[in-house]
Amino acid sequence: MKNNRIAIPMAAGKLSLHFGHCEQFAVIDIENNKIVKESLVNPPEHVPGSYPNFLAKNGVKEVLVGGIGQKAVDIFNKNGIRVHTGAQLKSMNDLVDDYLNDRLVTGVNNCDGGCD
Repeated sequence: MKNNRIAIPMAAGKLSLHFGHCEQFAVIDIENNKIVKESLVNPPEHVPGSYPNFLAKNGVKEVLVGGIGQKAVDIFNKNGIRVHTGAQLKSMNDLVDDYLNDRLVTGVNNCDGGCD
């Protein structure tokens, strides 16, 4: 059973393939493998490190991302937050469903550092 708070960087209603360029974060609370709360939150001003620190302060334990810079990954790791890189371009609902049912497809982190 999954009990967690996850975040997904969003743009135009889908996963933002570039973490640092997202418009909002979908923050999802999960208890007993079921969604109990969904929120869309606006990120702080984008400066290096601001997004990972913002999510850590908001209790996020895992992030589902497309591409993300190494500095952001390092900050997440320092805060004990698991990063799933290379997620596919899908809606929040589809990504969360894949996550809950152990079908989340991840792959190569397609970022050259401009994604943090």
